[in-house]
Amino acid sequence: MSWVRTWRLSSIVLSAITAAAENVVPDKSGYTLFNPVPQALLRELSPDRPDKTESPYTVDAGHFQLEMDFANFTYNQTDGATTRAWNVAPFNLKAGLLNHVDLQLGFGSYLYANTHAAGDNTTQSGVGDLTTRLKINLWGDDGGETAFALLPFVTFPTSTDNLSAPAVEGGIILPLAVKLPHDFNLGLQTAAGFVRDDNDRGYHGDFINSITVGHDLIGRLSGYLEFFSDISTEPHSSWVGTVDAGLTFAVTDNVQLDGGCNFGVTSAADDYNPFAGITWRF
Repeated sequence: MSWVRTWRLSSIVLSAITAAAENVVPDKSGYTLFNPVPQALLRELSPDRPDKTESPYTVDAGHFQLEMDFANFTYNQTDGATTRAWNVAPFNLKAGLLNHVDLQLGFGSYLYANTHAAGDNTTQSGVGDLTTRLKINLWGDDGGETAFALLPFVTFPTSTDNLSAPAVEGGIILPLAVKLPHDFNLGLQTAAGFVRDDNDRGYHGDFINSITVGHDLIGRLSGYLEFFSDISTEPHSSWVGTVDAGLTFAVTDNVQLDGGCNFGVTSAADDYNPFAGITWRF
């Protein structure tokens, strides 16, 4: 019977070695923008869209990722004024610089806004602002129950027709991801920014917090539910709160379609904001 026990022990050891090998995180520290990570070693696609809570995961070194709205629409009615706005093809283009660092370039593309108040119509149209961001993952990029990153950003006033403040703004975002039981995914975010005052005489602090929960639904279809809060320190300002929901569909390992709607739950928030977009890694 000793050979039976030996065989069983060998099987257990072999299984343990195999399981350990499967959980080994490959060393990708040598890959850079000019030495791309092989396709077989790419991490799971994890864009910053479609919810407002940013992802702590970076784009693999040497690869690029385009995240873009086909279009989004915003409707808001407050204090007797009704605003309808379209943003066509705003995008965020990312480049993986190092294994845990990516550089991002966001552009507002074409915007159109019409405001009706007191019998008068005001129309604005043009391009939006340019935003640069640098995402630095501190842990969890290639595995683990949690992941965390630093995401500093600077926005340059490239917009036309007074569509945004004519000043440089910036700040930092701190996104955290947590894997929950039963395949639920939790995203948390806090952010602080320096935003130009409405009277254009100085800057004030702006603080954002959000929480999102996502889960696979059917096959490649997933959904999420989010609460978003934006509190400004500018005098006489009101806090913005929205409840957001949406769906994502993984067309391939490198392409994802999405759509959803953000609903304002405070008076300072836009009433609703539907959108549809795409993420493409290459």
